[in-house]
Amino acid sequence: MSDLDRITVIVPRLLPAIDGVGDYALNLAKQMRQDFGLVSDFVIGDPNWSGAAFVDGFVIKQVTERSSAALLELLPNYQRSISNVLLHYVGYGYAKRGCPVWLVEGLESWRKTANFQNLVTMFHEIYAFNSIWTSQFWTSPLQRNLATRLVRLSDQCLTSRQGYAEIIMKLGQGKHPKVPTLPIFSNVGEPKNLTSLSERPRRLVIFGSSGVRSRVYQHSQLALQRTCLELEIETILDIGTPLNFKIKPINNIPVICLGVKSAEEVSTLLLNSVTGFLNYPTEFLAKSGVFAAYCAHRLLPIGTWYKGQNVDGLQAGEHYWLGDNYQHQMNLSAGQIVADNAYCWYQKHQLSVQAYTFANYLRSRKN
Repeated sequence: MSDLDRITVIVPRLLPAIDGVGDYALNLAKQMRQDFGLVSDFVIGDPNWSGAAFVDGFVIKQVTERSSAALLELLPNYQRSISNVLLHYVGYGYAKRGCPVWLVEGLESWRKTANFQNLVTMFHEIYAFNSIWTSQFWTSPLQRNLATRLVRLSDQCLTSRQGYAEIIMKLGQGKHPKVPTLPIFSNVGEPKNLTSLSERPRRLVIFGSSGVRSRVYQHSQLALQRTCLELEIETILDIGTPLNFKIKPINNIPVICLGVKSAEEVSTLLLNSVTGFLNYPTEFLAKSGVFAAYCAHRLLPIGTWYKGQNVDGLQAGEHYWLGDNYQHQMNLSAGQIVADNAYCWYQKHQLSVQAYTFANYLRSRKN
């Protein structure tokens, strides 16, 4: 195996931790190995992570502490051939306040050790954008500084939404005139045999992290009630880490709390439901793994929190419905068109497409 066929992949955490970025990185690594023979060695950026030395056949290493020296020990240093590193970047995954100085300094030091490094960075997030009343406001300048250094350090940058791509191009000051935008793929599978909504049980799914699901129950009650009424929902499934409050029935429909399920189990549940509900800013849907899962399983995605922005090829009413928009009544016949549109939008950046894109950048060093 040549050095071009081996990649060092830096992630915050992997299984058994519940981590969307880690799941994304692992699924991508498996697809690149299957399609292109690329083998990933993982470096975990959390010294407190507890897991196995091998995951799905991949070698797993872990920093002993969050320091540039600890990171440098785990990065490849081939003097006469290319060292490929793929960084999955989200500031809060590598530092409590989203400022992983140690990570950036470690990569800068690595850059100086040899002449043939190739750093590809997937920006899942860039830096915080918050008001003066939040703690993120005060750390935002340092977060921005670190992101800027990473952008300029990287041979190639990719991200999940066009808004982020535009920021990266500005931070790069001409180094990256084009930044590929790859909306997040589904971490719970991409099934091929999909039935129509009319053939499925009248089930509604609320899936995702505790924060995503809590917002549904605490801030989208009216929209959720309306959805259940107009689509004649008979069962509501809650999938994810148990919440710290009791979930009340919706329109006298009990919410069945299933807890954390495997990817295969979640996929089966989605395949046997008609709609997936979420409360998520619509201008950020391209980076939502939950939305991606709904699209990949040809569910009817229904959300709230509309701000009038149609971005990343997504349009309200065409690729998803808004439960708090009362201009049209919901029905499965019209909902099937929306579900089909969402499914078609997803196919353009499904896992195999992304594996192809990443493999190309990892095998060709940018001059």
